[in-house]
Amino acid sequence: MAFYPTFAVLNQGDVRRLEETALDQALTERSTYDIFCHSARTFGEKTALTFLRSADPEQAPIRWSYAELLAGIHQTANLLHRLGVRADDAIAVLLPGCLDYHLALWGGEAAGIVQPLNPLLSEEKLVALMTAGRAKVLFAWGADDDAGIWSKAMRIRTQVPTLQTVLRVAPIDEAVAPVLPAGVLEFSQQRGLQASDRLISQRAIAPADIAAYFHTGGTTGAPKLARHSHGAQVFTAWVCVQMQGTLPTDVVINGYPLFHVAGVLPGALTSLAAGSEVVIPTSALFRNREVLANYWRLVERYRATVVSAVPTVLAALANVPLAGSDISTLRYCRTGAAPMSPELGRRFEALFGLHVHESLGMTEMAGISTITPPGLVAPAGCVGLRLPHTRLRIVALDPHGDPLDRDMPCGEQGMVIFKSPNLFSGFVDPQDNARAFTADGWLVTGDLGWLDGEGRLHISGRSKDLIIRSGHNIDPKMIEDAMAAHPAVQHCAAVGAPDAYAGELPVVFVTLLPGAVASESELLAFVRERVDEPPARPRCVTVLPTMPMTLVGKIYKPELRQLAAKGESSI
Repeated sequence: MAFYPTFAVLNQGDVRRLEETALDQALTERSTYDIFCHSARTFGEKTALTFLRSADPEQAPIRWSYAELLAGIHQTANLLHRLGVRADDAIAVLLPGCLDYHLALWGGEAAGIVQPLNPLLSEEKLVALMTAGRAKVLFAWGADDDAGIWSKAMRIRTQVPTLQTVLRVAPIDEAVAPVLPAGVLEFSQQRGLQASDRLISQRAIAPADIAAYFHTGGTTGAPKLARHSHGAQVFTAWVCVQMQGTLPTDVVINGYPLFHVAGVLPGALTSLAAGSEVVIPTSALFRNREVLANYWRLVERYRATVVSAVPTVLAALANVPLAGSDISTLRYCRTGAAPMSPELGRRFEALFGLHVHESLGMTEMAGISTITPPGLVAPAGCVGLRLPHTRLRIVALDPHGDPLDRDMPCGEQGMVIFKSPNLFSGFVDPQDNARAFTADGWLVTGDLGWLDGEGRLHISGRSKDLIIRSGHNIDPKMIEDAMAAHPAVQHCAAVGAPDAYAGELPVVFVTLLPGAVASESELLAFVRERVDEPPARPRCVTVLPTMPMTLVGKIYKPELRQLAAKGESSI
């Protein structure tokens, strides 16, 4: 059967109530393939996926039903099986937002191990990731667009020793397909030749079987491949349905990229397990400025019930007026992936009447770690309740920033560590596992946080983001929250600038709201007045024309640290 919420979760007591039913009784699906089989039987011709050709709300979309989606998953898995893919083989994916991405994801997991890749990574990193994963097949978008995917695919296909076949995914409404070189096949044509009603492999997928490799750390150094089991991904979908009250009547506009766990698991699999409708807002997703400009009209047009976006996207949406759009269908607004400033939360609620609920997710926990349910109103920085059947601790740190086996009292900051059914199965390279877990198997998150008296987790920053000034640990979020309260500030980030005497000095980089004017001296005076700890008061504020971002929409602090180290902050 499809997933359905047991009851509305409002507090830690409700989480414990969910735990009264053993997990193996509450959750009987063994694989993501099971989820799609059950959803197709339950929902049949109901719309599963809606693809927007453009951001124009009046243009007719392309829709797939649950029955059509399962048929496509069968065809894709059967094609991959015919190409020699077996349970331990990887299928790399280089695609923008599109319907076929869901065939590559879920058909790939039914046949082998899917490996979604960030198209904006360098060719060198893409080759390294595909080589590490021993990718046998590559799905590639058949055009260059802004990421140059097709040209990249043609250049890297000869550099990955295990790669045997490239499946070209044709762009929407392509007039004439090109002649393809040897070893490259047209995906649509080839999958149309396959059985659509079953898996010809007759594979029995076990919960411990590896479903996917997701890369993490690719923006700061050599990317690592995190292994997800089918059981971990299924648990994420089930627990998100329970905690968020996801229903078949829900409609979510999923603008997260599908190489990222947020878009794949909490963003897509959760909805598709519950019978909801997932709207794909053009191939560029939230990177399409027209999608953001028309967002509230799209909410009205598709009667969306859930807003889900990273804080930087919410900040952009806060600049888009409703202009008469009816958004009364929205019941839940959620964010994650990066900290949200209190000022942004207040602004969003004042403008749109939507309280922003924060969650904590990470690649190493199949996309979700804690959730603030729809009925729980919490302050900014609170990422909600632990999940049922999981364990969460806040532990002290040693002088090197590593976790100790000593729990911190309620209200005191420490390192957040987890044990959970959706914990990842370790990295592909065993050497990468050394610092990922404690000796007794707890996941070391790198997040700093504290628990309040109601059992809610509050995130205060990343241990590696701490600014250390003459031995004084400074939490950059404290500075960022103060800076974000300025009415002219759009985005802000605090980092440490190298200093020969103090080690590091806190500096702040900001971008301004469209049309806003504020001098760096004015901004510096504003933030220094609102930071109580003298060592944490920033040395300078630098206004940037644009803030460096990752493709997921997180502020990219490594580039800001480089600017600070080069003296490009206004010290």
